[in-house]
Amino acid sequence: MALIRVNNTLPSLMEGFLGRDFNQVFGTESTHAVPAVNVFETKDSFRLEVAAPGLKKEDFKLNIDRNQLTISSEVANTTDETEGKYVRKEFSFQTFQRRFTLPQTVDTDKISASYTNGVLSVSLPKREEAKPKPFRQIEIS
Repeated sequence: MALIRVNNTLPSLMEGFLGRDFNQVFGTESTHAVPAVNVFETKDSFRLEVAAPGLKKEDFKLNIDRNQLTISSEVANTTDETEGKYVRKEFSFQTFQRRFTLPQTVDTDKISASYTNGVLSVSLPKREEAKPKPFRQIEIS
């Protein structure tokens, strides 16, 4: 069974497990960059790696609602420069939001995340009943 179906059309490159990508600023779609995400699967879990250099772990919000995982960040920066009578003030906002539709095999109570060297890693353990069972031979009586 394929975990991810690849679609050659933009903007939705990944369907299935990944769902649709959403980049929203105050509730509307934007053209701001969305961090790249790698998805890995092992027999025991899935792992997401979100490339987000320059952010701090406090900048991220991870939420679960039913089978939807939402990863978002909003950072506001203000720059003030005063030179003589003139003041220059600039505001910048860096924001993104990604949603992932999780398969039923993920144990949402055991999801964990860490942020190291610009990469947010999200561990999505599988439920025990979803893990592959070891090979065994059945004796005929």
